[in-house]
Amino acid sequence: MKRILKAITITAALIGITPTAHALDGEAILRQVDRNLNPESYEMYRKLINIKPDGSKKEFVLYTIKKGQDRMVALFLSPASEKGRSTLRLEDNMWLYLPNVGKPIRITSLQSIVGGVFNNSDILRLDYSSEYSVDSSSVDGDHYVLNLRAKSGSVAYERLVMRVDKKTVIPTEIGCYASTGILIKTLHYSKTKDFGGGLVRPSVLETDSPLQRGYRSVMLFAEIRAREFSDEVFTLNFLPRVEELR
Repeated sequence: MKRILKAITITAALIGITPTAHALDGEAILRQVDRNLNPESYEMYRKLINIKPDGSKKEFVLYTIKKGQDRMVALFLSPASEKGRSTLRLEDNMWLYLPNVGKPIRITSLQSIVGGVFNNSDILRLDYSSEYSVDSSSVDGDHYVLNLRAKSGSVAYERLVMRVDKKTVIPTEIGCYASTGILIKTLHYSKTKDFGGGLVRPSVLETDSPLQRGYRSVMLFAEIRAREFSDEVFTLNFLPRVEELR
């Protein structure tokens, strides 16, 4: 059997046929995508910009930390009206801390703490491989195409279609779909940048949606660097103190 498979592969290469999806390890590609986008544990500064059809904009600056596969915290630095707000994600559970309320409240993945096209799942995104499994994979020119299915019903999108640059193993476009097959939004990665420490990845993530025509949201990544954190900082009690980590 091994000899037959080897002969098929050699013959396909000689006549210019792209290997089938079965020849690709989609799960390995997806795990590499995660590591090429971010260290497993890191801190990050980014700006979110919501753009309305009339061209008006609203901007937010966030300091974000992540540990392992299931923990993330984001702190609002600006605008002044949002400063001090912080969010916590533990696996599929999310909370928002409001200084004037003094206690965290539960939020969902499909809500948006900033408005615009990005939802909470986009803003507090864990590794793709922790939330999705690969249904199928194929090659389309200079891209891998991964068809992903959510591992649980609490994930914002039932399916993703991810186009991954073969050379860099970095996504360029991701279509996000509901369980009904409706396209919810498309994510576009662009402007690759060297962030230091061996991390070379897109510095811009833009999204648009056929459900919110004329609206766009953009995420600009300014700094990303590996950093280890104690488990304590990923707790509800620590949310009022996230500023201490900067």
